[in-house]
Amino acid sequence: MSDETTEREQSGTQPGPGGSGAGGSGGTRGTGAMPEPTIAPDPALAPETAVERWRATTRARALASSPERSPSFATTSELPIADVYTWADIAGLDPGRDLGLPGEFPFTRGVQATMYRSRFWTMRQYAGFATAAETNERFRFLLSQGQTGLSVAFDLPTQMGYDSDAPEAEGEVGRVGVPISSLADMEALFAGIPLGEVSTSMTINATAPILLALYVAAAEKQGVARSAVSGTTQNDILKEYIARGTWIYPPRASMRLVTDVFEFASRELPRWNTISISGYHMREAGATAAQELAFTLADGIAYVEAAVSRGLAVDDFAPRLSFFFAAWSELFEEVAKFRAARRMWARIMRDRFGASNARSMMCRFHTQTAGSSLTAQSIDNNVVRTTLQALAAVLGGTQSLHTNSRDEALALPTAEAARLALRTQQIIAHEAGVTETPDPLAGSWFVESLTDSLEAAATAYLDEIDAMGGTLEAIEAGFQQRQIQDSAYRVQREIERGDRVVVGVNRFRDDEGAVRPPLQRIDPEGERRQVAGLRRVRAERDAAAWEAAMRRLGDEALGDANLLPAIIEAVAAYATVGEIADRLRAAWGVHRELITV
Repeated sequence: MSDETTEREQSGTQPGPGGSGAGGSGGTRGTGAMPEPTIAPDPALAPETAVERWRATTRARALASSPERSPSFATTSELPIADVYTWADIAGLDPGRDLGLPGEFPFTRGVQATMYRSRFWTMRQYAGFATAAETNERFRFLLSQGQTGLSVAFDLPTQMGYDSDAPEAEGEVGRVGVPISSLADMEALFAGIPLGEVSTSMTINATAPILLALYVAAAEKQGVARSAVSGTTQNDILKEYIARGTWIYPPRASMRLVTDVFEFASRELPRWNTISISGYHMREAGATAAQELAFTLADGIAYVEAAVSRGLAVDDFAPRLSFFFAAWSELFEEVAKFRAARRMWARIMRDRFGASNARSMMCRFHTQTAGSSLTAQSIDNNVVRTTLQALAAVLGGTQSLHTNSRDEALALPTAEAARLALRTQQIIAHEAGVTETPDPLAGSWFVESLTDSLEAAATAYLDEIDAMGGTLEAIEAGFQQRQIQDSAYRVQREIERGDRVVVGVNRFRDDEGAVRPPLQRIDPEGERRQVAGLRRVRAERDAAAWEAAMRRLGDEALGDANLLPAIIEAVAAYATVGEIADRLRAAWGVHRELITV
């Protein structure tokens, strides 16, 4: 289901006369039918007593003939997995307090009452490469295949605030995403795609306000009112300092831009998700599920604190906050992570920030399957991995989903591989039977116990971060970075020792000489076309309008005004991404990472 749509309630069907509502063999239960047998509980078989007996007898006999594969079992977050679970493992769980019902606080069971019974998640395949025109063709192809939302990948120069003809951009233009240098590029990217009807997610951070301004300006050129524009800017700069590295400005200046987007959108873009607070990249860098959960929510706390400090009322901006998580192959831990995230965020917003609007307390999130789990060896195995990961996201109640393509460990995906990844989502939606009821794994002793354990582990990290003074202080001290590095090192050592099996890599390798499929190739001529188009924009734009807009931007960057109106004026005058970023560099400087040993 889309982040941007209002839930449509569906009434349940009632069983017909003599039926159970679930089908059957045609027999009916008359008045003379035998009563249902009942089993009275035996006090001597309380869970603790029964488990002790089972371990001493049934399990002991099984172990004598077939020892377990390992002396102990644990999740990727090093949470121990017991040999059996009973209701005693969740004896402290209060269903009303800790679970609620779908669509109700604390939203453990889902943010909508009907979940996928009413509407599937948004199937939002990530795409961007070569040029705006070629990416537009891929967008149209995916929409024709049943994709229900767009997701834009930008190339590294665009992410870092460089134009396509900058010396720093040479050789990188269009390589890992689409190059966007000016409003002309944004218009080409969405040519023929009605921006009042489609929802667009943009994975962009340091330059997020500039790309949002370009999107708004492109929509207005299509005649689309700001109130009708819907989508998401990732706009999560804190995780760049923690795990990814595409920052430009110092952290506190960057936080100003994030908060400017919150404030502007709360007034002008009521359907826009102003941030996608991202654990995905931290997980890709090596974080465990518990660390991903904790560090993502810690970043969320920091953003809310910054907005409240600006003077924004929490219920004015918090309903448009969203999250972005990874989905890995350990299915039950991932489902538990998503459920714990909703419960924790609801309580944080209510108890820490005093939110009263239910939408302010909802952890709505996009999910992407795990790119770093894909292997260059035996790429067909990646289809299986992605399917498991997508299933975890759906069972966990995601609002939108990207499924990685089988060939992404080798290159950007081909159209055929992207279509197969989309088909994976469609099969889960229409054939797997997991969308017929909200939160289908609720009540599982294992899942509920694991949800509690992940929440406890994540809360311990949050307490450490609070003790350091908050997220920014912890980042500046390198806390999150070190934790993720340690986890990544541990996992890599387990793979190298063979303790952690990666099928096709350290076990069950395919025969040498397997034929690789054709890969997506980026035409070098595309970079030359992109640079020529950019220089044409500079030559043909209104120089006076450009100069006035850039002067205003530079002046306001030195003050404390919200910069979005000035940036929109600049992009409408065909100022480029690099020119705008350079004005802000001149005002604020650039961030230099502190190297700790």
